[in-house]
Amino acid sequence: MAEIINLNKARKARAKASAAAEAEANRARFGRTRAEKARDAAEAERKVRTLDQAKRETPDE
Repeated sequence: MAEIINLNKARKARAKASAAAEAEANRARFGRTRAEKARDAAEAERKVRTLDQAKRETPDE
């Protein structure tokens, strides 16, 4: 005979698991420290500056 389950509890458990997965994704995406954000911003600025310095100017006609 099949196991009897409470559908209300099953629905709540599924919602809880979904919320936990979403929280984990948000922690990975937004859970960086201020120092990590500053380091990434400085690295991006350094890349832009290096690229701008490497550009060649077009000769005037």
